[in-house]
Amino acid sequence: MTATKDTQVRVGLFGLFGAGNSGNDASLEAILGYLRTQHPEAVVDALCGGPEVITARYGIPAARMNWNRGEYRTASSVAAVATKGLGKLVDAVRTAAWVRRHDVVIVPGTGVLETTLPLRPWGFPYSLFLLCASGRLLRTRVALVSVGASEIGHRATRTLVRWSARLAAYRSFRGAHSRDAIGAMGVATARDEVYPDLAFSLPAPRASTPSGPPGPVCVGVMAWHGSNDERTRAEEIHRRYLDGTIRFVRALVEDGRPVRLLTGDELDRPVAAAILDAVDSPLVTAAEAASLGDLMKEAAAADTVVAARYHNLVCALKVGTPTLAVCYSEKSDDLMALMGLGVYCHSAREVDADRLLEQFRELEQRAPELRRTLPERNRDAARRVEDQFTALTAALFAPTGRTRTTREPS
Repeated sequence: MTATKDTQVRVGLFGLFGAGNSGNDASLEAILGYLRTQHPEAVVDALCGGPEVITARYGIPAARMNWNRGEYRTASSVAAVATKGLGKLVDAVRTAAWVRRHDVVIVPGTGVLETTLPLRPWGFPYSLFLLCASGRLLRTRVALVSVGASEIGHRATRTLVRWSARLAAYRSFRGAHSRDAIGAMGVATARDEVYPDLAFSLPAPRASTPSGPPGPVCVGVMAWHGSNDERTRAEEIHRRYLDGTIRFVRALVEDGRPVRLLTGDELDRPVAAAILDAVDSPLVTAAEAASLGDLMKEAAAADTVVAARYHNLVCALKVGTPTLAVCYSEKSDDLMALMGLGVYCHSAREVDADRLLEQFRELEQRAPELRRTLPERNRDAARRVEDQFTALTAALFAPTGRTRTTREPS
């Protein structure tokens, strides 16, 4: 039966998509794949960080999340401060108007309930709160799907995140630590499920089988400055992380190993540049990867991957390449445990190049075994994501007993 205007479901997708982070965009791509396969009648659009990029790449209408284009820049003048203040009021109206036009709004994946990276409460946490509050007031179902979360110390941010989670009509998490963190902040999570990251539903190339002498190593780097609660130590944390990573890359080069630097966000590029300058060897190159698909191709061509950013780990594990995690958050520990690699985690706060090299060599000794076991782990993860999609359909797209009418602005 052909969908009519009265049977079409309007679905909004909300997040920091199109803003230079490949993991965020991969989560959007995964949920779009689900909608196009299982709900082809749905009319889909997005409210996001980079609407022009999203429309060009995925062919869906998109609008900017924030009225003020300088929302995420530091206000350095009275005029800029006033514009930011006005933007908060305008965004409340804009967000409610956008939510009102939809039956369902999905926030797919990403760390929307986290402060594992520096975050101001009146930035994205405020935007997410506006979304969830609008959904509750206007009776539009808002779903937080396979999201990441962390327990938050900063009072304003904690309050906004807690109420966003409470007001959502549906919640699921991409790791047990995420669900436990939200529970510890006073949200009832007993009925909330844990599923793997949505990116496990995406297609992936097969990892190459190493032959001959030791081959290339992918090292995923990031602009790591500590969590939101560690701002006073940000430069110290970053310097320790960068120095340890440089020493590790230098040790690989001294062993004659080609090193391919990976990034997952535009913010990571200066870190890759600093490593290239410090090591200064033709064996070290930086990949120009614009998407998660590009990152997966890089990881598939490597013998081993050592990475910090969460979705770099997802890429490497998904293609079946033996992987060592430089963990800045418990979400990475959850992911590595899921894939049977929990012993190959190293703290991003204390990058010890000697210990990292020791773990790397232990990992490479087990590489043949891991290349046999990782494909089955990936199949299990993909099946669990399909379970997530089935649960999402039941929660959001089941008949509600009311006649569908297209909402128009009053």
